[in-house]
Amino acid sequence: MSATSFLSLVDWSQRSLWISVASIAFNPTAWNIVARNEYRNKTITRVFGGNARNGCYFLAVLIFSFGMFRDSLFQHALEDQPTQKILPEPLDTIVPAVLFVAGQTFVITSTWALGITGTFLGDYFGILMDHRVEGFPFNVLRDPMYIGSTMSFAAASLWFERPAGLLITLYVYIVYLVALRYEGPFTDMIYSNRASQNAESKKDL
Repeated sequence: MSATSFLSLVDWSQRSLWISVASIAFNPTAWNIVARNEYRNKTITRVFGGNARNGCYFLAVLIFSFGMFRDSLFQHALEDQPTQKILPEPLDTIVPAVLFVAGQTFVITSTWALGITGTFLGDYFGILMDHRVEGFPFNVLRDPMYIGSTMSFAAASLWFERPAGLLITLYVYIVYLVALRYEGPFTDMIYSNRASQNAESKKDL
């Protein structure tokens, strides 16, 4: 199938498509802005009386809730799009099922390994991990949560046989790559600053 014929299977006039696209971009963009502000100004921490952990839990609830809302908007967008046979039987059920299970495994196990504060930007609140997590799934993928989420988008698109969903999945992957370009260096800076502070503290002893 050519790119032109593939794009012709997308109903660009559907408002739900563009709402879904906007929500996908909103989430990582908003949380990066909020987290950077928290690192510099401690806005959420101050709202919770100086308790950084409670502030992080509050942000975790927001991120999780908006993530569920984004997924529901994506589901609605798929329902409004034309269907097209993408994979032959029985691959049309096997492939999306495997993708979904693998994707959710990466998401759940990475959350388990990092914990709530490690997953939901706790380092921006000053809640830093003592050691880098190197076990599964981080010994398989550098960013298992983002990859797992992308795989789940692809699984839903293939399961419901919506070519538009695969296009949105590609967009999701690009959005995550852009987000990582900002998240990664900033997080590295946070831990680098802690290392420098620890080194200074040892000198003063």
